[in-house]
Amino acid sequence: MKVAFIECASLTREYTRGENKIRPLDQLDLSIDRGTFLALMGPSGSGKTTLLNLIAGIDSSTSGTLTIDGEDIGRMNRGKLAEWRAAHVGYIFQLYNLVPVLTAYENVELPLLLKPLSRRDRHERVAHALQLVGLADRSDHFPRQLSGGQEQRVAIARAIVGDPTLIVADEPTGDLDKSSAGQIMDLLVRLNEELGKTLIMVTHDPGCAHYASQTLHLEKGRLVEQPVAAH
Repeated sequence: MKVAFIECASLTREYTRGENKIRPLDQLDLSIDRGTFLALMGPSGSGKTTLLNLIAGIDSSTSGTLTIDGEDIGRMNRGKLAEWRAAHVGYIFQLYNLVPVLTAYENVELPLLLKPLSRRDRHERVAHALQLVGLADRSDHFPRQLSGGQEQRVAIARAIVGDPTLIVADEPTGDLDKSSAGQIMDLLVRLNEELGKTLIMVTHDPGCAHYASQTLHLEKGRLVEQPVAAH
């Protein structure tokens, strides 16, 4: 029997705002196979980013289970979850989240400083990641010296430098022009198809979702459409 890479069962996230209970994710059941490029779509407040953050280990569910590659991450304490996230997850943000006083090279190197690697090993990994995103010749540039598309490619290099099993992206093209957005999406497809990365992306843009191998629509914290081929 084939086991899904990501398995959500009755996954719920609830919090209290004043006297009201908000439930951005409501008993969600979902299976995602290894190597999938999944686009999460839906209106604002539908639970897309909540689901993304639960899968990335940034947030914790209120109830239900979330298993990733055989590990029940919902049962991990905060320290164990941080270790798991550092080892397995690369996160791509809409607004890049680069450190402005660090070069592209230094921004990409940051996650590796938490790992027991030699300077030489770090250098090889950073150089390889920058080469993959086409920015080997911009390694000594600061974010202010780069275009928005180049900044996002640096952010992608930072997300993949640790060789994560899972890449999550929250509106990765939301701050880019159409041409730069297309280049970023082409790069994400390469990471999925050539490197076999499982990739989960939140997007409002149907054009970006078209690049994914599957789309999933959420509304009011629930799945309203089964995953279907985007092509």
